[in-house]
Amino acid sequence: MTTAHVTAAAPAPASLPARLDALAAVLGDADDPANPLGDRAVLDADERGEMLTAGEEALHAFGLNAEFVPAYLGGRLTRLDHLVDVMRAVYRRDPCLGLGYGASSFIAGVNVWTAGDDTQRRAAAALLGAGGRIAVAYHELAHGNDMTRTEFTALPAGGRLLLDGRKEVITNVRRADALVLFARTSTAPGSRSHSQLYAEKTDLAADRTAYLPRYRTTGMRGVQLGGVRFDACPLPAGSVLGAPGRGLETALRSFQITRTTLVSMSAGIVDSALETTLRHVRARRLYGRTAADLPHVRSVVTGVFSDLLTADCFATVGTRALHLLPAETAIHAQAVKFFVSQALLDAMNRLSGVLGAAFYLREGPAARFQKLLRDIQPVGFGHAARAACQVSLLPQLPLLARRAWREGHAAPSALFAPGEELPPLDFGALALSAAGRESLGTSLAAGLAAMPDGQGPAYRLLRRYGEHFVRELTRLGEDCAALDPAELSVTASPYAYDLTSRYVGVLVAASCFETWRRARHSGTPFLSDPHWAAAALYRLSTPRGAPPRTLPAPLEDALWERLSERHRTGGGYLLLPRSPHHHPVGTPGRQQ
Repeated sequence: MTTAHVTAAAPAPASLPARLDALAAVLGDADDPANPLGDRAVLDADERGEMLTAGEEALHAFGLNAEFVPAYLGGRLTRLDHLVDVMRAVYRRDPCLGLGYGASSFIAGVNVWTAGDDTQRRAAAALLGAGGRIAVAYHELAHGNDMTRTEFTALPAGGRLLLDGRKEVITNVRRADALVLFARTSTAPGSRSHSQLYAEKTDLAADRTAYLPRYRTTGMRGVQLGGVRFDACPLPAGSVLGAPGRGLETALRSFQITRTTLVSMSAGIVDSALETTLRHVRARRLYGRTAADLPHVRSVVTGVFSDLLTADCFATVGTRALHLLPAETAIHAQAVKFFVSQALLDAMNRLSGVLGAAFYLREGPAARFQKLLRDIQPVGFGHAARAACQVSLLPQLPLLARRAWREGHAAPSALFAPGEELPPLDFGALALSAAGRESLGTSLAAGLAAMPDGQGPAYRLLRRYGEHFVRELTRLGEDCAALDPAELSVTASPYAYDLTSRYVGVLVAASCFETWRRARHSGTPFLSDPHWAAAALYRLSTPRGAPPRTLPAPLEDALWERLSERHRTGGGYLLLPRSPHHHPVGTPGRQQ
């Protein structure tokens, strides 16, 4: 049974705006010191290294877990971009709640929705619907991201499976009501010796289960990371998710969803940090004027705004591709994780430079920045390191060069229409390899040929740098087709790894250019304004290893004006402004 077959008859959840408004009401005013979910309470919980209990209770009352459960199982999950929007609101307030209360169960649940049978899916859905937690146990510290070397076993014995070994660095392993476990289920060599298991803790013998000490962390202090050890712990044989031996395939399909959406959720952290920085520089007086009036400060902040828009655009396209182009997302998911995570980290570091000494203060108006800066660090390595994404992309490049880049197919227009309708998500349609298919990168040439006429520097820069990235894809085709097969593994040279970075740059440029070009009739004025897209392509063309290019004055002035407007209205700093129901700066109930 695929999701596509069952969601059509499911009752529709409340609309996204209604859910966002309800969540904003639950979270309340971040600036109110009496709010048990406000910034003061969030920072106090961080100092204690604890999850914000009032926050977890409020999210339970809101029913956040329903956002992770497909609608045909009684949840609200119909569109991944809607899930991202909801979770960004949580991450803006407290990233620990975003991961520790929410996203950790989503990561585990995706494996169940992807490979579980009807009984397993409904059991997991009921557990989450009742406010329970599911933890996913992939990693063993000795092997990192190399899941094929997993030592943890669940071998058949007497009609059951016996769990043996340990799993480490698991979010909520003690607090979870169920576990998704990646285990070796056969002693035979090869990847088909691994399976995923769904185990509710009521099925686990307490005397054969031992929890390892909690790991203390610098960021995400409230998130409870731990480990578990099993000693010949019996488990029903029917606990395997999908066919035995298909665990790695299930994980790789699930990663396409989680790598794309989790990094996109984290954009909410930078959104919140940019708001904090703007408040600071508008209030801080230096040399007889505000810090915001200093050209260098304005340039850096505007550059961060541009880069955040670029990252959001690419993440949004990647998220929509999971619905529209599931056969190609083995490419997109790796590229989104690789690019967006670094863009968010770089943006935070540049904002810390603007704040100066204020960025590490743990009290006062800018106190939340130091927590956001610490909490965003796992975006670069959590769940999968950026280098692991390059390793996954690299072997696909020669086939792309011989097929997709020569055929030059354009992606569907719906891919570049954020907020527009999407077909149902079919977990089973996600492919393990793109098999030489990829239409996002080649969309840029067709889009450039259809570029509307326009006057001014933004149009000229869009055309100039659009042509630059079209030529770059041609050069990449030549370079990738000539790659030695020995260069397609983890032992590849820096030159080969650099090819993946260059290719990702083309994908990001195509996403921004086409999202702008196709927005002319969308009724979304910001998207159809050429300045943000021109700024994106201009900064993307920065030579690798060099600091980001300072925007030309016409682009910087235009983006500063739009940034200032978003600050005044409380519209946030992502690609689509937040709803007017989210109140502007200085008014009660403003969402952070």
